[in-house]
Amino acid sequence: MNIKALAQKYKQYNVDLRREFHMYPEPSMKEFRTSNRVIEELEKMGIECKKVAETGVVGIIRGEMSGKTVALRADMDALELTEATTKDYKSKVDGMMHACGHDGHTSSLLTAAQILNDMKDELRGNVKLIFQPGEEIAMGARKMIEEGVMETVDGILGIHLWNDMDVGKISVEAGPRMASAGIFKINIRGKGGHGSMPNQGVDAVVVGSAMVMNIQSIVSREISPLHPAVISVGIFHSGTRFNVIAGEAYLEGTTRCFDTEVNNSFEERIKRVAENTAKSYRAEVDFSYKQVVIPTINDPNMSFIAQRSVEKICGKDAIGIYEKTTGGEDFPYYTQKAPGVFAFVGTKNEDKLENYPHHHPKFDIDEDALEVAAALYAQFAFDFLNGKK
Repeated sequence: MNIKALAQKYKQYNVDLRREFHMYPEPSMKEFRTSNRVIEELEKMGIECKKVAETGVVGIIRGEMSGKTVALRADMDALELTEATTKDYKSKVDGMMHACGHDGHTSSLLTAAQILNDMKDELRGNVKLIFQPGEEIAMGARKMIEEGVMETVDGILGIHLWNDMDVGKISVEAGPRMASAGIFKINIRGKGGHGSMPNQGVDAVVVGSAMVMNIQSIVSREISPLHPAVISVGIFHSGTRFNVIAGEAYLEGTTRCFDTEVNNSFEERIKRVAENTAKSYRAEVDFSYKQVVIPTINDPNMSFIAQRSVEKICGKDAIGIYEKTTGGEDFPYYTQKAPGVFAFVGTKNEDKLENYPHHHPKFDIDEDALEVAAALYAQFAFDFLNGKK
């Protein structure tokens, strides 16, 4: 069967589902209605499926012939954001909105399930369908993995509908695609006193200020300039009054990079600088670091398969070149278990609708991209399973 033709056949199904999911957005790890609807649709298709991680869903399409297992992943959660559009399918849930395209990911994977189920007698192996909760809080992927969704998986594809790329363009380049993200927290303990007699105290404002500046030298003097990295302090709280030496301060910030070794070094480096800076001012610190997501890095072979899939469904001109982004994703936790590729599928079309960035209250997409996304999911799965051994 022709996957492109089937994606066209099921386009309205895809659009209708996307609009339904858009009207009923749900927060991370609470995607109860959405996951129930996914189960309903898969059961209508006769596809074996079950709930995982409370609000996640995994389904499996078993091909007629034995072979490998490929996984396709979509995320389902929305954002705590009030929608500001006037569309017929505007969110009906106060303070919640699908402002990142996850509604389209879910509908497109369900549409790909229709396509692949129609042609399962041609598949050499199995397709695992992963509908993931909690991407926006970077919890869902790890929860799904803990419950075994990556067992027996030989490769995985994830997609992201992307408003910074024109509709009809797809980026699947090898190498780094999205950044890691970490959060560090530093509590500084000095000694309070009178502002007129700073020698009697240990000024936490001064300590924190020095710490902010010293932390910046990690990127400029410890990390190779060939490896982009960011350390940003976003919160600095200290002090209560103009003439009081602050005895405490609090810093909180984030790290970003595209290199695994650099990412693994952040915690030690920031902690060392924080502790030594505090010591030089006679202060003390409590330091904590949390890894939110690791870098998204496309496997070269998986990227090659995906590029061929793009050519089949949209032609060579559809292959887009998109610079890596410092936004983060929890998809790479899957690729610790099996090689993977993450695709950006263009959704921008300023001839049809005004373009707004992801996480904006007026975010929307050109729904022609849904057909492309569903076709890519299905074509990649077919090519991965039926390619040369």
